[in-house]
Amino acid sequence: MDFIPKDRILETKPDTLEYIRKQYNLNKPGQMKEAVNILSDWVQKQNHFKKKDFSKHYYESTLIACKGSIERAKSMIDKMCTMRTLLPQFFGNYNLKTDFGNLHKTICVTLLPKQTDDHYRVELIKCNDTDVKSFQFMDYFRSNVILTEYFKVHDYSTRIIIVLDFSGSNIMDYISKLNIVEMKQAMTIYMEGYGMRIKAIHIITTSKLIDTILSIAKKVLNKKVAERVYIRKTIQELYEHIPKHILPREYGGEERPLNELQREWLEALTSEEHVKYMLEINEACTDENYRQKDKFNENFTAMAGTFRLLTID
Repeated sequence: MDFIPKDRILETKPDTLEYIRKQYNLNKPGQMKEAVNILSDWVQKQNHFKKKDFSKHYYESTLIACKGSIERAKSMIDKMCTMRTLLPQFFGNYNLKTDFGNLHKTICVTLLPKQTDDHYRVELIKCNDTDVKSFQFMDYFRSNVILTEYFKVHDYSTRIIIVLDFSGSNIMDYISKLNIVEMKQAMTIYMEGYGMRIKAIHIITTSKLIDTILSIAKKVLNKKVAERVYIRKTIQELYEHIPKHILPREYGGEERPLNELQREWLEALTSEEHVKYMLEINEACTDENYRQKDKFNENFTAMAGTFRLLTID
């Protein structure tokens, strides 16, 4: 693939493909194609994979997430397939319009259309002032899987900046309903399975529960990412870290309003094309009867053991 296909929502910069490939030494003619072919050939030889017909863009986005390392890309694909097998509760053929009730009224999630100057993508999560239910968090994790799959096959970005906006809600209400075990498992899927590389997490809140928030971050994120969690008291503080013009109008930017973006994402993620893709990609599991036993290492064994001892100080 020598160009980035135009997406219905996500925009890239004219030099995005060249910029990112050069960053990971994959910009010379034929280099990316060779790496993709090596990865594809390796997948065909994995007897424990139930699906082996991943797209070229899937391989390329995996390589980008792994900074160009073919060996890390192999491991990531294996982990993702294994996670679908060991943590099936996060995956399924769900329809965002019909299967998650009023989740979109509780938590509004959007990937902003425009990239930052460094070709980063911004995910904006606005938590509304509603009576949040405990079960809605699992619905949120599942809906985020559907969004991340879209990101995996349609976008071309290096890292992601996450904005969690609690400015109009009671953050304690959300924290009290949160299942830390499920959140840890979800973050493992997003970061180790999908290769989500988090540049920063900005949490907008005036709550005094900062120590509790940071304690949760340390429980569910690795040390490096946990150190990238920042508390912002106002939306204006974001402008020092995210280009103001790419933010929605409610946040002082020039982008379409948040509710309009949410409607567009709902249509994209329930489109015939993406629903069909989700049916196919959810088959990318493993049959552990065919895996070489010495290859089922401690990383996979711990995955199903599920962090039962996690507590919040």
